[in-house]
This record gives sequence, C-alpha cells and structure tokens, in this order.
Amino acid sequence: MTPMTLNDDNDEMTLNDEMTNSARRLLETVCDPEIPVLTVADLGIVRDVRVLDDGTLEVVITPTYSGCPAMNVIEVNIRAALQGGGFERVKITTVLSPAWTTDWLSEVGRRKLRAFGIAPPAETSADKRALLGEPRLLECPHCGSKNTEMISQFGSTACKALFRCLDCREPFDYFKCH
Repeated sequence: MTPMTLNDDNDEMTLNDEMTNSARRLLETVCDPEIPVLTVADLGIVRDVRVLDDGTLEVVITPTYSGCPAMNVIEVNIRAALQGGGFERVKITTVLSPAWTTDWLSEVGRRKLRAFGIAPPAETSADKRALLGEPRLLECPHCGSKNTEMISQFGSTACKALFRCLDCREPFDYFKCH
C-alpha cells in the first residue's frame, strides 16, 4: 500500500483503521504450520496490528511458547500474506510478555480443533485436578465420551499431549493449557 498524505488527523485515523482492518483480514488467512486448521488469528498469537508513523505496518505476535519451532515459518507466512495483499513495508515484532495462554484461543479456533480431531484446551488455563494428582477429564473429539486417558505428555508437537478414548478406542491430541 502506498502511504497517503492527509490533511487532518481524522483522515489519517480513518486510513490507519482501514489499513489495520485490511491487514487483520489477511492475517485470518495465515495458517499455523503445525495445526493447519487454525489461523494465527484463531490461535490468538496476533497481539496488535498498527501503522507506524513512517507508514510501516507492524504486527505484534506472541509465540505459543518461547521455544516454538514454528514461529520463523509463521513470521515468513505473515509477511508474505501482507505483502501479497499490498503492504510493502511490514515489521513483525515478537513479544514474550505477557506469555501466550490457551485462554487467547478463539472460540472459532476451539471448534476447528474439535472438528479436526484435537481436543481443545479446557475453558481455563488453571487445571486444579493436577494439584490433587487426579487425571485430566477430557472429552473425546470423536465420540464425546469423557472416558479418556493420557498416553503421553507429548503428542505430535510439544504443545499437544496424546490421549486415547476408552469407549471408541481412538487416539487424539490434546492442545495443552499453558
């Protein structure tokens, strides 16, 4: 997008709003490389989108965890989507604080996970059952049963655990709370 010279602050605010709204729509098309059914918007890792004084579009992201190996690919894909959408100058800033939490996962993202066969995280990050040494009660994304067990603390990626439904016998990933 070519920066425009504007005469009053209201026009500049409107242009910035249009640019950030357009950028946010483009970000809704950028998929997570590890869970391609989710977008970066679904994950809630996009913390802010703003236009800087020089016309550069800045996207502020927070990784799902500080060692997430997908973040470099996500940054490249965000930049490509925005530049493909007409934004010439793009700055991507990664912030680690506050740390990402599964509470930031959108409701749409939770539904997409379930439809994809991954149990979404519990409604809140606090898992009080773990404090008492009790197993986590998860609903099987395949049949809806809560008769499930953890097979491994680590699933297909570090941010997921592997579970099995004891009723339908299907394995499934669980998107860990953190």
